[in-house]
Amino acid sequence: MKAPRSIACIVEGHGEVEAVPILIRRIATRIDPSLSIVINRPLRYSRSTLLRGGEFERAVEFSARQVGPQGSILILLDSDDDCPATLGPQLLNRARSDRVIGLVLANREFEGWFLASAESIRGKRGLRDDLDPPTDPESIRGAKEWMTRHRIDGSTYRETLDQAALTATFDLDLAATRSRSFEKCLREITNLIQATASSRSEPWAGERK
Repeated sequence: MKAPRSIACIVEGHGEVEAVPILIRRIATRIDPSLSIVINRPLRYSRSTLLRGGEFERAVEFSARQVGPQGSILILLDSDDDCPATLGPQLLNRARSDRVIGLVLANREFEGWFLASAESIRGKRGLRDDLDPPTDPESIRGAKEWMTRHRIDGSTYRETLDQAALTATFDLDLAATRSRSFEKCLREITNLIQATASSRSEPWAGERK
């Protein structure tokens, strides 16, 4: 069996630096619990920096050098007020790399995925025990503030402390049924994991004919 290939990650927020590797490993475990993958520590860039001319391309080029010819790259950003269906193709066209690239834009923000699976995080990180999802989770502008309003102790949701812990907890399937951007996230990360697993000499448990 060959050594596993690595996945580089480009993220926007401080919380995603810790949360995104957890999310990738959770999805990898669902596919094949025996699969070993190397996830490089995510590189964090502010949104304004990445959207500036040339900076996004340099970030992708640097990540490509990190993982080598057989590696892959996950780019996960918040769409904020931009339409993911418009911004996504624009960024992917700018990536221009021969590495396998997965681009995910959380509709509004990463925490919107927690809202989409609110029942699964009841009582976690100070959240209410009767937490219910909003009618349209992806329409919420200010998911972090929503999380703060639904904490029982009146404390503030803190991205650097709470995001990784909730990423390890929230129901992936439930989130995917209520959030189109998370459903796409599952597909993109699965594709990257498949690219990683292709270095193995035999079919892996998650493979489907």
